[in-house]
Amino acid sequence: MKKLIIIFSILFLVDAAYGQKSKAVKVDSLVTVSFPAAYSKKDTLGQKIFSANTDLGYMIAIREPNAKGNLPLKKEKDLNAVLKKYIQGIQTQSGTGSTQYVRDTTIGTLKAKAFTLFMKDPNGDNQYRNFIILYTQEATYTFEYGYPEARKDFIKGESKAFFSSIKLSPELQRNDQYTQTAPSKSVNTNLIFEIGGGVLILGLIGWMIFRKRASNQLV
Repeated sequence: MKKLIIIFSILFLVDAAYGQKSKAVKVDSLVTVSFPAAYSKKDTLGQKIFSANTDLGYMIAIREPNAKGNLPLKKEKDLNAVLKKYIQGIQTQSGTGSTQYVRDTTIGTLKAKAFTLFMKDPNGDNQYRNFIILYTQEATYTFEYGYPEARKDFIKGESKAFFSSIKLSPELQRNDQYTQTAPSKSVNTNLIFEIGGGVLILGLIGWMIFRKRASNQLV
């Protein structure tokens, strides 16, 4: 019991400390995320990489512009396919890493994917990298928080604070991800049954009239 209290106390203090010493950083004009004051930034051919280390782990935010020739995505399934491809790419780059807990999430009004990449470092120690992948028509954003297994019980507050700090401009809406955002029209099942029942009744009436005429002709 005392051990649990100590762990929760540490998590609370880490979360509070991160909130106090971090500041909002503009990834671009539409997306911000909080980093410790001592963060670094690299800008190479339009790809922006922000990174910082803490006593528990490290955090990274990447903005990568999409290819200019890309056609806008049409449907949600197209977005899911693109996000799946990004996740597969990250797993491939890691070498022997494996993805875990792949799930849908939302940031503002946009849809994103969250997952964990499990891998081993050169010393054979277990490492974890938590990701959120956010796709828009103009750019793809990757947010990452990495840590060794030895700190798994202590990083939850800091990791949660980092991902929760992602903020989007109200200008970004779901149609910045794919164009056909209107919900599909649901089929009125009652109307189908009513039409079907009407056709059946008319069919029975026609059959009865035909049978009556046939009987009269035989008499």
